[in-house]
Amino acid sequence: MAELDSARVDAWLWAVRVCKTRSAATSACRAGHVRVNGERAKAAQPVRPGDEVRVRLHGFDRILIVRRPIVKRVSAELAAAAADDRTPAPPPREAVASVPLRDRGAGRPTKRERRDLDRLRGR
Repeated sequence: MAELDSARVDAWLWAVRVCKTRSAATSACRAGHVRVNGERAKAAQPVRPGDEVRVRLHGFDRILIVRRPIVKRVSAELAAAAADDRTPAPPPREAVASVPLRDRGAGRPTKRERRDLDRLRGR
């Protein structure tokens, strides 16, 4: 396999299995969910070794450092070796405030329930 000096960011995201399809990676770039070295990236922007790629997927940012630019799907071991994942670990469930949920179809809260919710939230 010939060693590349750069690759398109959408092809690289697809090759390292961040996005399921290349068109999904292109759509993420078009929507502004991909940043390369802090700048919004278009799909054809080249990435080189050492570049930081931030991808916003499912409401969370993944931070990846490009180790090796690849453009084709390769084995999982080679794909993992092409990117260094610097994404911070999610906070523990105990640290995240729980949101009280209402049963589906229960309608709007009554005045009493709203006051109880406000008291619970500290308002």
